[in-house]
Amino acid sequence: MGDKKENTDVDFITALAELLRTNDLTEIEVMREFGKDDVLNVRVARQMQAAAVVATPVAAPIAVAAAPATATPTAPAASADPAQLAGAVNSPMVGTAYLSAEPGADAFVKVGDTVKEGQTLLIIEAMKTMNQIPAPKSGKVTRILVDDGAPVEFGDPLIILE
Repeated sequence: MGDKKENTDVDFITALAELLRTNDLTEIEVMREFGKDDVLNVRVARQMQAAAVVATPVAAPIAVAAAPATATPTAPAASADPAQLAGAVNSPMVGTAYLSAEPGADAFVKVGDTVKEGQTLLIIEAMKTMNQIPAPKSGKVTRILVDDGAPVEFGDPLIILE
């Protein structure tokens, strides 16, 4: 009976790989919830444009609970796409952005702060892993474009550094 389940799993994974390839998808996430009613949640994503990843995510064992929004980002300019601005730090992954290490703690950076290359700007939780997003260069934080606890997609602008 174990062989039948293993074959079913292989067939399922093969079908998902084919789905990725034929639909130009960049990501598939499958989560199964066991219980009274088994539930299978499937999420698919496609990278709409090729964006240079400006930060390499680093796994950090920081325990962070979902926090209410405490920081207020500056309003993005209506005339320009923030992701295309010079100094834009874009999200290297899909997840939830947090501006501080834990609820109630000071934000990693604030508008007007001067940061050094490699300094943590924020963290993105992806699949229960906290990923520090470092500054790709030294500079001054001129805009914060995400709210604490907000979901972000790959390529979303997070912060503007000048």
